[in-house]
Amino acid sequence: MAKKVVKTKPKLAVWKFASCDGCQLSLLDCEDELLAVADAIEIANFLEASRAVVKGPYDLSLVEGSVTTPHDAERIQQVRRESRYLVTIGACATAGGIQALRNFADVKQYTSIVYPTPQYIQTLKKSTPITDHVFVDYELRGCPINKMQLVEVISAFLNGRKPNIAPNSVCMECKRRGTVCVMTAYGTPCLGPVTHAGCGAICPSYDRGCYGCYGPKETPNTTSLSEWWNAKLGVKNEDILRAYRGFNAYSDAFRRQSESYEK
Repeated sequence: MAKKVVKTKPKLAVWKFASCDGCQLSLLDCEDELLAVADAIEIANFLEASRAVVKGPYDLSLVEGSVTTPHDAERIQQVRRESRYLVTIGACATAGGIQALRNFADVKQYTSIVYPTPQYIQTLKKSTPITDHVFVDYELRGCPINKMQLVEVISAFLNGRKPNIAPNSVCMECKRRGTVCVMTAYGTPCLGPVTHAGCGAICPSYDRGCYGCYGPKETPNTTSLSEWWNAKLGVKNEDILRAYRGFNAYSDAFRRQSESYEK
């Protein structure tokens, strides 16, 4: 009699590096969607949700957070070795996060101000995205990430297809929801034209400019937008610099644009 073959579920692991845990919470906030995902996979390592840990290798690893310490730099190598696919989630993992603001200054000065005994702090000079250290199969941007985009990414990799995440800007989301452009109507500086969609254009819907939480879209024309801010809205150079130094300050497009306005 032939033996019955037991099909094992794909293993999912979720890893935390330097971050606020917001993107992991987005996964927990999936609720009904998470139940559907949990039925198809084995959540083998997710310390935000459970202390139960199943050893690797893992079919898919989701990594939140940036690399900021020597230990982080070593640990991400181990995560990569144990993962068939590795997907980074959130601004910290894809662009270094808000903590990457230290990359534009002297980190020793920061530690001496914040900590009473800075000599005990072991940290790297820069906060860097995961892709600076290991090969990344896909980057899902956002601060925090869009939970429906996350479910799509998980489904795509576990089913051997490319994630269906539109590369549109926030401007497209404004148009879909019928939100009046805050720049042309009110003269409010907005990063929407160069920022990746995913937030639902929350800020413009409240007559606020986009802060760039989802990082740069594909091929963003940051130079043109900055020049338009300066010529049409009267935004000063130092304010343009500060606008690009937010959650995704160390993403290539935003970093280069902010550095072009440094004195």
